[in-house]
Amino acid sequence: MITQFVLMLQNRVAEVPETVIRFFSFFTITTNILAAFYFTLICFRISSVNKSGILTALTASIFMVGIVYQIVLRGLWQPAGMQLVVDELLHSVNPILVIIFWYLYENHSMVRYSQIKFWLIYPLSYLIYILVRGSFSNFYPYPFVNVAKIGFAQACINSTILELIFIIVACLFILIGKRIEKRRPAQFVSQGV
Repeated sequence: MITQFVLMLQNRVAEVPETVIRFFSFFTITTNILAAFYFTLICFRISSVNKSGILTALTASIFMVGIVYQIVLRGLWQPAGMQLVVDELLHSVNPILVIIFWYLYENHSMVRYSQIKFWLIYPLSYLIYILVRGSFSNFYPYPFVNVAKIGFAQACINSTILELIFIIVACLFILIGKRIEKRRPAQFVSQGV
């Protein structure tokens, strides 16, 4: 993320303060920051972050980063050099690593479908932020929410579709997790992280 930040500053199309705000306006960046924060807390064995469901929420969010990039955004630009490396790390490698960690260490049996409504707070807050800020700055980080080009109604439709996909993805992670838990030996589950 630091390398991405430096690259964005070097290739900026706006003043430095605006570029910094834009950097933190990408769902990819905020989600990867959340992942870095989560795993830092895990490394320091801060147990409050290890509550069941937090890792699944993070995994669903970073899965969305990866899948939206692969399906919608990958063809829109052709990064090269270090930008290509950073791009792949943020959109492909990190999501896969988080999914592997989720598979190995989430206490899947304790995760509930009812938690999804709380998990939606992050992507909905993000959406509100970029739409409100975009209305003032005319900067929208992704083409599918670019109100200036596609209109507010289409941006809302696209966002609703993404939120519904997020809900489906979250449900699938819970369902898959419960199936994993049924096959996993009891002593492996109790060890946790």
